Amino acid sequence: MVSNPTQHDCPFILSIQNWLEQIVIGLNLCPFAKREFIKSRIHYEVCHSDKVPDLLESLQQALTQLANNPKIETTLIIHPNILQHFEDYNEFLDLAEQLLFALGHEGTIQIASFHPDYQFANTQQNDPENYTNRSPFPLIHLLREDSVEKAISTYPNPEQIPANNIALMNKLGSAKLQQLIKGCLAG
Repeated sequence: MVSNPTQHDCPFILSIQNWLEQIVIGLNLCPFAKREFIKSRIHYEVCHSDKVPDLLESLQQALTQLANNPKIETTLIIHPNILQHFEDYNEFLDLAEQLLFALGHEGTIQIASFHPDYQFANTQQNDPENYTNRSPFPLIHLLREDSVEKAISTYPNPEQIPANNIALMNKLGSAKLQQLIKGCLAG
């Protein structure tokens, strides 16, 4: 689901849709994503700005839209021109959480993070497990908490998902995973 995408939005949205289909769903990194992808209940938003206040404004609008529109299950804010360095992105997540709380969405919406250079604590930059949260472009993922809880409650052994994903990433290796992400880029 895309609200009036511009010609400039399309390559970014298509790349993220490819990433969802081929990697997130295709490798079953998130067993809950396929349903919403097929039902077109994922909203894609592109923020082209390179300024933090503009990204915060996009985030505020997306949070409000998700809270008020039951047809949207989850939102992906793609921001290709800002927060290219993972450290900057990680710092921005604190601002994003503060905004979520300020708008009163604590307990109803949660933020998940994906970045081309995502790196978990206590890992090396090239460790394959980092690819569980690597995406073609920096993005912010907004999820409805009640939907997450419902999905987890009906899935056998949801606590095993991260360990299974890490095992798969290690099996595939960084070079293969980098190639898969590169293959998702449109245009």
